[in-house]
Amino acid sequence: MGELYDATLNTSDVPMSREALIAAMQECDVLVPTVTDSIDADMIAAAGADLRLIANFGAGTEHIDLEAAAARKILVTNTPGVFTDDTADLAMAAIIGVPRRIREGTGLIRRGEWTGWAPTGMLGRKLGDKVLGILGMGRIGQAVAHRARAFGLEVVYYNRRRLPDAVEKMLGARYVETVDALVEQADILTIHSPLTDETKGLIDERRINMMKPGSSIVNTARAEIIDQEAMIAALQSGQLAGAGLDVYPDEPRVDQRLIDHPNVMTLPHIGSATVEGREASGDKVIANIRFWADGHRPPDQVLTALVEK
Repeated sequence: MGELYDATLNTSDVPMSREALIAAMQECDVLVPTVTDSIDADMIAAAGADLRLIANFGAGTEHIDLEAAAARKILVTNTPGVFTDDTADLAMAAIIGVPRRIREGTGLIRRGEWTGWAPTGMLGRKLGDKVLGILGMGRIGQAVAHRARAFGLEVVYYNRRRLPDAVEKMLGARYVETVDALVEQADILTIHSPLTDETKGLIDERRINMMKPGSSIVNTARAEIIDQEAMIAALQSGQLAGAGLDVYPDEPRVDQRLIDHPNVMTLPHIGSATVEGREASGDKVIANIRFWADGHRPPDQVLTALVEK
């Protein structure tokens, strides 16, 4: 960025304050936010006339008020696809680790409480022949399904649109028509949906209680898709045997009840945290800016139709 443009960079890992972001938006032609930068309608309204592009670093755009940007004829781009394999790998780590009680086992060792091998010590659940329910079958959901086949998991999925038959056969995935049917069948439920008005709170108390006793939940998408209080209650009652979580509703705060539960893998939002993925995302950001600066439509433009109205 510095080689190509007159760029002002935040070189720390500390997010800019709201006031600092507003000040930047009043001076810049292009803003490059990340998921921790909430760009709301008031901030967009206060932006300077020169701001014409918000080139988001990351695939998710729920932290940006897209309608407000469209009303100001500000283009928004993102970086889809670059974190697919990284996030799917992390989800699989939790899909494997929660049934096998990996967090609990490493805790025993670290606390010096392991007394040695025993016939009934640390019994978990095997993956083979279990049902993996995938909520959201976009790029990441499909990548998880592809990995799950190697572990003998039966894959069922719910998606807003059913995949073509050829893709289902390739992935060995079976479609169910409702979220209720998905949670009823899943031994492990993994979340790969975007956060929208329709998906917020989708996995609520009723649906968690519909799951099989001793099942588990993995979430590497957005925390707000799950009712956290309902999930914690189910973990404490034993309805859920465990959970693998990479996202939380009030980050970086993590509810102490999740930390204290022996079979909850609490990860610090690292689904996309690989050197290769972050570099690829940066390359996409620069490509989007260059296309725009050259007078062309950016390849990863979001909400094109709204912006053009």
